[in-house]
Amino acid sequence: MFENIIDLFLWVIFGLVIGLIARFLVPGRQRLGMLLTIALGIAGSFAGGVMHHLLFGGGKPLQPSGIIMSIIGAVIVLLIAGQLKSRRG
Repeated sequence: MFENIIDLFLWVIFGLVIGLIARFLVPGRQRLGMLLTIALGIAGSFAGGVMHHLLFGGGKPLQPSGIIMSIIGAVIVLLIAGQLKSRRG
């Protein structure tokens, strides 16, 4: 049981760090709380895994990625979310 809790804790920390880096790299102000920043980092990791699968093949299409692809994925997710938000109002 502790392994699952530790894994969850590591995912939260990883998501927070990746989300903060992505927010730092994207210009402008993003009004995201800590939970959305964590979700951004985790979503970026999976988006990076999909991009890695499409570009280089191998592995499963929906798997988490390494740090660099996670950051790239999180930046792309943040840019897409910003564009969708600006179109709505």
